[in-house]
Amino acid sequence: MPNIMLTRIDNRLIHGQVATQWTSYVGANLLLVANDKVANDKMRQGLMDMAAPTGVATRYFTIQKTIDVIGKAADRQKIFIICETPQDVLKLVEGGVPIDKVNVGNMHMADGKRVAVGVVAVDDDDVAAFRALRDKGVKIEVQKVPSEAKENAEKLFI
Repeated sequence: MPNIMLTRIDNRLIHGQVATQWTSYVGANLLLVANDKVANDKMRQGLMDMAAPTGVATRYFTIQKTIDVIGKAADRQKIFIICETPQDVLKLVEGGVPIDKVNVGNMHMADGKRVAVGVVAVDDDDVAAFRALRDKGVKIEVQKVPSEAKENAEKLFI
């Protein structure tokens, strides 16, 4: 069983808050970005590598590759999975990745989205994905950084 320390939804993927606060807070030594676009974008990977803490490995896998290889992770790997959308997390869960909790950090406002809570904007597809995750027993928490209080995740379902 993979040693997943945290799964987070943050459309910025690896950036300052992830690198400096969440990674050390959960004790991760591997940042795994599960994202189909970034898996094939060496430039974005390079930018994110620069934000990653020293001594912490990074991997950039497609959703399917994550599903296929996560079970082969070594016990010493303390994995922090970062996804861009709730739909990606749902695909991982449906593919058998043992995720029992997801931290929602940042989902930018865009056309067709509405602010649900804090810096999290959702559309109907996002709400449906969050509901499906909850129905599968995944606990959903909204929290920007570890030092701040969790926000009301129920607002994601409205």
